[in-house]
Amino acid sequence: MKKSIFKSKVSIVISVILVLAFLISLSPVILADGHLKGGPDVLDVALEADDFNTLVTAVIEADLVAALKGDGPFTVFAPTDAAFAALPDGVLESLLNNKDQLANVLLYHVVSGKVMAKDVVGMDGAMVDTLLGEKIVINIKNGMVYINDAQVTVTDIEASNGVIHVIDTVLVP
Repeated sequence: MKKSIFKSKVSIVISVILVLAFLISLSPVILADGHLKGGPDVLDVALEADDFNTLVTAVIEADLVAALKGDGPFTVFAPTDAAFAALPDGVLESLLNNKDQLANVLLYHVVSGKVMAKDVVGMDGAMVDTLLGEKIVINIKNGMVYINDAQVTVTDIEASNGVIHVIDTVLVP
């Protein structure tokens, strides 16, 4: 009887260990460089959110899907649907019909490397290179962070290949 109880306890312990090992294998892993391995990339995060439909459509139209699913790390300053809607009449349609110009505008929203909100504290007035090769300016006004004239409204949305900061205006190079 003692052997039977022992076998059943060992069996339970082994089962629990196997279940835990399986669950751990499903969860994202944070690598030494701060990346999430196995989690959604910046484009997947944008797809899962409710307020980036226009941005995702633009990325697809500009053939930048593969680039934003790359290893990175990237920092994406993501304009909301409202930011795109605030563009002057005809501008969005014109961009969507001109793939090269659209790609340039989108690449102007992406910086190489993972820049977290805490990294920006001492960067007032700093000029940062975008993937387009043009510079954006980081300004801090009344405790709020601005990229050029766009206010950063949400920070540090992490992805497996970088980070997203939400902005209220479409940046134009």
